[in-house]
Amino acid sequence: MLVRRCLAGDAVAWEEIVQKYNRRIYNICYRFAGSGEDAQDLTQEVFIKMYRTLKTYDVGRGAFMTWVTTITRNLLVDHFRKSKQDRVTDSMDTAPSEHEDAMPLSEQIPDKAAPPDAHVQSRETGETVHRALQKLSPELREAVILRDLQDMDYREIAAVLKVPEGTVKSRINRGRAELARLLQRTYRQVM
Repeated sequence: MLVRRCLAGDAVAWEEIVQKYNRRIYNICYRFAGSGEDAQDLTQEVFIKMYRTLKTYDVGRGAFMTWVTTITRNLLVDHFRKSKQDRVTDSMDTAPSEHEDAMPLSEQIPDKAAPPDAHVQSRETGETVHRALQKLSPELREAVILRDLQDMDYREIAAVLKVPEGTVKSRINRGRAELARLLQRTYRQVM
């Protein structure tokens, strides 16, 4: 196992860990921070923290990826508390309250027809979704990111966020509903 090799002083094992998890950690940081430069800095901080606390990883308590995501999430929470970049969302009272099995984001974005410039349009759609994600409250944003963009299951997300699975499902559904509302508003403005 890479962790054991790393703890035994194997520098190649640490490089393998960094290569294996760098993109995923960067993506989480980017979705939260909103800029590539900040995401790179935060990703480096995560790896420094991981390296310093690697000996605390306990195989019996869960998957290594869950541990890595927990460290990433905790660092991001600390970062946003320090920098006070929490964003306020519109009142959730106006959002629909469908909490059971909300549709994934990919099914909520209208799909007209694939134009010749599909690559450019895809990138623009990604940027639009990213901007809308930044408007969600941090707790809704992190739940949606971990589920829809990082493909973590409810149990793993509950472990990372240290909340019950029901709370995870509620946050994901509320986050998806709020995100859909923001995207619809953006879509209407473009039309």
